[in-house]
Amino acid sequence: MSPSSRAAVERAFDQQHLLDTLLSERDGLLSVLDRVLALSGTARLIRDAAGADAGFVADIEGPDKAVIRWLAGNRTDSLQDLVVPVGQGVGGRVLALGEPVRVRDYVSASSITHQFDWVIRREAMAAMLAVPIVGERSDGTTTVAVAYAALRGPGEFGERAVSAVEDIAADAARALRLATLAEAGRQTAVAAERHRMQTSLHDSVGAMLFSIGAQVRDLRSTLVDNPGMSSRLGRLEADISAASLALREALLALSESSPERALPIELSEHCRSFEARTGVPARLVQLGEVAPLDSERTNLLVSAVREGLLNAEKHADAGAVVVSLGAVDGGVQVAVADDGAAGAGNRAAANSSDGCGLGIRMLADRASRLGGRVSLVHEEDGGSTLRIMLPYPPVGEDRR
Repeated sequence: MSPSSRAAVERAFDQQHLLDTLLSERDGLLSVLDRVLALSGTARLIRDAAGADAGFVADIEGPDKAVIRWLAGNRTDSLQDLVVPVGQGVGGRVLALGEPVRVRDYVSASSITHQFDWVIRREAMAAMLAVPIVGERSDGTTTVAVAYAALRGPGEFGERAVSAVEDIAADAARALRLATLAEAGRQTAVAAERHRMQTSLHDSVGAMLFSIGAQVRDLRSTLVDNPGMSSRLGRLEADISAASLALREALLALSESSPERALPIELSEHCRSFEARTGVPARLVQLGEVAPLDSERTNLLVSAVREGLLNAEKHADAGAVVVSLGAVDGGVQVAVADDGAAGAGNRAAANSSDGCGLGIRMLADRASRLGGRVSLVHEEDGGSTLRIMLPYPPVGEDRR
């Protein structure tokens, strides 16, 4: 590939990154978006798009079963919360095959099992179609829900109906992905706030209790000839000790966080510190779940974010900075993007006397030893993006 072609590919990748960032920022504004809302309206859309009498959606609960949760056009409550194991009925067959399944008459079809015939008879359903709603994971794709359409009376679902339901399923999959990203962002924000509360309580209330306890102990030592006052001070010292113990337990509870939350929390804290220090808005956007990493990889990703924020602070003249974190290509990618003034990035690249150029080279060397890569791209119209990608540890090696 020629240098100009590589540059074009890199620019296209950067533009896609910026688009993903904008979409994720939009997702964060849609605070009402969650998994339930993403699927609750899908049943009605399926019914209308397929020209069906009924539409319903089953959510995946566990690796081998789905549960029908959302319905439109149903006559009874028989389908509500019905558990569909893998391989059973139309929906279970979709779970097993990962592709659409349709039958002209459910109760007489030979291609499916018939554990649920009693439900279908109560609903007077005949033809039925089920389509997988497919979601993305770091290790590939998987069925995250099942979309159903059903007819009462004569008829069957043709290719047009299958295509229409597949389109609805694709829209539902995108909505679920947005809901997952929004939830990951909310969880990170909550965990970061817990971390700040822990630090604040430790530095204020903890220090205050320690100081009061020390003063009470000193006072008791000077009142050896006053048993009554000494006894009261002893009780006060015991109360202070109990309060300190309760505080320690509270701080421990606040500090509890899953390993996969630890990295987003730390990156969020660096963004908050950068914004407080410079006045430039900085936001962490998590583009999906990231598996826990070992300390070496975690520290390197954190160092890359610090370096990117330092460059933005010193050279970019930026109005905003976005740090993104997500799983990609069997590993983890972190990017620090700013909207600095045109030419600022080139000036930064040319100025290596302050050690920033050396910092990038050191990051690249460390990433290379772990099988990763680092890139720093300066846009012609302003803005820079520092990106680091690290593969997950080899299979069998402890990631933590």
